[in-house]
Amino acid sequence: MDSQQVPLRVTAMRFVQSVRILLGSEVGGKAKWMFAALVALLCGLNALNVVNNYVGRNFMTAIAERQMAEFVRQAIFYICVFAALTIVGVITRFTEERLALVWRKFLTQRAVNMYLADRTYYRLDVSGRLAHPDQRIAEDIQAFTVTTLSYVIMLFSSSLTVVSFSGVLWSISPFLFGVAVLYAACGSYMTIVLGRPLIGLNYDRLDKEASFRSSLIHVRENAESVLITRSEEQQRTRLLDRMDDLIANIISITAVNRNLGFFTGGYNWMIQIIPDLIIAPAFMRGEIEFGVITQAGAAFAMLVGAFSLIIRQFNSISNFAAVVSRLSSLLEAIEQSQAVHASDIELVEETGRLSYDQVTLRSPDGSPLVKELSISIPLGSRILLTGTRPHAGTALFRATCGIPTAGVGRITRPAAEDLMFLPQRPYLPPGSLREILLPKINLDENADTLARQTLSDIGLEGLLRHGDGMDKELSRDLSLGDQQLLAICRVLLARPKFVYLDRLEATLGQKQLGRALNLLGERSITAINISSEQADVPGLYDAVLEFEENGQWIWTPVRLRPSRAD
Repeated sequence: MDSQQVPLRVTAMRFVQSVRILLGSEVGGKAKWMFAALVALLCGLNALNVVNNYVGRNFMTAIAERQMAEFVRQAIFYICVFAALTIVGVITRFTEERLALVWRKFLTQRAVNMYLADRTYYRLDVSGRLAHPDQRIAEDIQAFTVTTLSYVIMLFSSSLTVVSFSGVLWSISPFLFGVAVLYAACGSYMTIVLGRPLIGLNYDRLDKEASFRSSLIHVRENAESVLITRSEEQQRTRLLDRMDDLIANIISITAVNRNLGFFTGGYNWMIQIIPDLIIAPAFMRGEIEFGVITQAGAAFAMLVGAFSLIIRQFNSISNFAAVVSRLSSLLEAIEQSQAVHASDIELVEETGRLSYDQVTLRSPDGSPLVKELSISIPLGSRILLTGTRPHAGTALFRATCGIPTAGVGRITRPAAEDLMFLPQRPYLPPGSLREILLPKINLDENADTLARQTLSDIGLEGLLRHGDGMDKELSRDLSLGDQQLLAICRVLLARPKFVYLDRLEATLGQKQLGRALNLLGERSITAINISSEQADVPGLYDAVLEFEENGQWIWTPVRLRPSRAD
């Protein structure tokens, strides 16, 4: 689990890189046009705010001087400006949200591709160096895109406001302008000093929220196992411990927010009275009109607000900094995992061939599981992997699959579509029977008929009797044995040249396993079955690979092997 944040310099570099990647992508042109439209709309909003400031001054002066005709005229101007501000503001918000959506879709697709490429997801999981990558991809990217655009817009708008209202406030009182700049600068400095701990606390909060949520998901996904083992109390303790960690973190955050709130609350209230304290005496001396007081107050508030972006948005900024840091750590972990080379076993791809050349595999304690294995698996055959070292076959299964395994040697294997693996615990992707059994690339008018026949052959025709047939969603209550049979159906329909089976008799039993092996043989699919069973099944296998102590192995064609059944 990553317990330390990514350095600020690296985070900033990642941020700039993500923007560059977007602008250089296939959606970069669309993003540029939408951003240009946002800039134009923001300029329009700023111009309307300046107009509104002067209209407000004239409106209040007309009231003070009891000029009915001028009052009505300025009221009409006021209404028109408000209407224009509403229309431009809504269009600006809409454009911002659509641009954020374009950016989020692009970054999420890129992150998912990186996460799933080259088994990165597996290496991140086994290394434990990154906590909750799922949350970072699903939630942090969304927060990053929306908040980034929001800050860019606020920063640009604040810059326009500073340029526009500095002139307005300077024309009213140069002294008041200086007070506004100094007041905002001091306020920003104090906000940073008081609120800086929030960045680290918010970073930890996101991880603790994810940890608590993943523990709840674990209970839901393993409900039956929890019930059978009666481990409710253990799960309750685990959940409450994570909740306590989360609450402790939130308490720390609220304590910092309390101290920050004392300062920012007083800071914001003083903005309302400072311009009146400075400008009102000039009105009392008859040097300015009454409307100038309201104009000065509005201009002061706009200018200080523009300078006080950090003060107004510090809580949001601290969350944003945590999000950027977490995304940066995600990219860094992915890059580091791709650079790791955990095995010295060479994997070579060759059409229609599965062979092992001087392959030696070791257990975690360094003892040999397989020593200098050199065999070639005949096409169309059924091979049994067994012996006194039950873990040797599983290690060979994992090494052939490409899972990092301690060892040396060369494994020649066919392309991915010609080599499939069925682990002892079956895995089926979510979806309907059609989505599970039939790859979209192989769909034709006869696909459903073939799938139905295969289900019948394997003994699962009952799945089609109720509900929506091939559109039936796979039930969560499906037994492990039926799940394994469905996985075999996928193999039968995909028709790879080779399939590796890891101890399927544990879920299927010998009778169903024999039936499945016969069906594979009928379709000329080479089956390599790992089993701890020593007994022969006459006619079921063409050869046996036995693993013995100290990594020794024996390859025996069945026809030359004396039957132990005698």
